[in-house]
Amino acid sequence: MKNIFLVTVLLFLSIQLNAQELKTDISVHDPVIIKQDSTYYIFCTGQGIAMWSSADRVHWKAEKPVFEKAPQWAVDAIPGFKNHIWAPDISYYKGLYYLFYSVSVFGKNTSAIGLATNTTLHTADPAYKWVDHGRIIQSYPGKTNWNAIDPNLIVDNDGTPYLVFGSFWDGLKLVKLKKDRLSVAEDIGKIPTIATRRKQASEHLPAVDGNPVDAGGNAIEAPFIFKHDKYFYLFASIDYCCKGPKSTYKMIIGRSKSLKGPYLDKDGLEMNKGGGSILLAGDKDWYGVGHNGVSTFDGVDYIIFHGYDAADRGISKLRIEKLNWENNWPMIVR
Repeated sequence: MKNIFLVTVLLFLSIQLNAQELKTDISVHDPVIIKQDSTYYIFCTGQGIAMWSSADRVHWKAEKPVFEKAPQWAVDAIPGFKNHIWAPDISYYKGLYYLFYSVSVFGKNTSAIGLATNTTLHTADPAYKWVDHGRIIQSYPGKTNWNAIDPNLIVDNDGTPYLVFGSFWDGLKLVKLKKDRLSVAEDIGKIPTIATRRKQASEHLPAVDGNPVDAGGNAIEAPFIFKHDKYFYLFASIDYCCKGPKSTYKMIIGRSKSLKGPYLDKDGLEMNKGGGSILLAGDKDWYGVGHNGVSTFDGVDYIIFHGYDAADRGISKLRIEKLNWENNWPMIVR
């Protein structure tokens, strides 16, 4: 009887331990998602880049951060950087997973985008090892009127890779990469703005609610471009994140038959002239929603983002919703 009791206790403890490891209501910021074999992986803002795994997109296990130690190039490039890394982007190409990531100083465009690659995302695989390729592009206060954060890789119809990025300042930018995706392939002094809240270049949008003056009031960031049917769709987040119950974050959308734009909203307004149709905004349950990615699993499109939970002190939580299409425009199904 003692042996049966001991086995029962050990089984109960094992179940409790697994329940503690697998969480359904996880706090994330700026999430992206990808699937390898039967396992889903989320990468998001956090110390060393936070990483989660799941078999069902419901129960999540926290994995070790991508970087246990801050990349030395980032420490050298960004004063005060302590390995808290923002807004990663994950993609797969020719046997490698490409993880672009942001290092920055909050409220300043002292920022850079780096890149790490891995042959697998399965942490138990002996081949699991992130190889850091260092800086891809950097912004400098007083020199570049854009902010090198919030990267997203998108491939044109001819196979040419581009990186869309940006936050505040002059808005969202699009830059061509070399075929191997390891470096920029054009003059960064001439890269175009594809989305902004300014209706004209001379318009001044002041900072609000105590937002850093350096960042200004051009509250647009987190670009993500997704190809569906004959259009490229530019998702972006506007207004203010990171303020808990005072967050006003919301997502906007525009589309174009050309990757380079112009991206038009549902009213035909160009996103590089202040356009952008609201895709999803906050409500009584979520103070604000934003910084999304889009992925396709088993023929179904999903949008992943974070929302500030009104039922839990405005803490940032993971949300994954189905994305349907109506008249070639995305709709979130809840």
